[in-house]
Amino acid sequence: MIIVMGVSGCGKTTIGEQLAKALNLPFYDADDFHPQANIDKMKQNIALTDVDRHPWLLTLANHIADWDTRGGAVLSCSALKESYRTVLASTSKSVTWVYLKGSFELIKSRIEERTGHYMASHLLQSQFDALEEPNYGYHITIDQSPERIIETLVSNLKTHE
Repeated sequence: MIIVMGVSGCGKTTIGEQLAKALNLPFYDADDFHPQANIDKMKQNIALTDVDRHPWLLTLANHIADWDTRGGAVLSCSALKESYRTVLASTSKSVTWVYLKGSFELIKSRIEERTGHYMASHLLQSQFDALEEPNYGYHITIDQSPERIIETLVSNLKTHE
């Protein structure tokens, strides 16, 4: 089970999709599992609380257990706090974490350029404020091409199989 994590706008979906394809695994975006109430809050530019996130994290953990039994998957999920990552990993035999790291300025510019997403750029600071960087997993800087990121990840993952 591979979880690609980081703040909104860091490229979790792009990298997760491409990594899943390269590894021949299914891809899932954690945003697709948010309850409607959470989506409504985010569309109103209201940051989610830990109470809002908890049922969503439990739902994801249940899916992770299922995906594990099917040979794994790649999941993109912000997983900003260690407590969130603990819940997500609680049902898996083994989670490999990929942390996409970038500067506030770079990520803000990416958010402002995209369309059709409910995350407003002014909520980005709340994500950076909540972020507890993991001291494990793969840390990948996002100031390089997605292709280069995938090459690096696939190489590292195959080396550590």
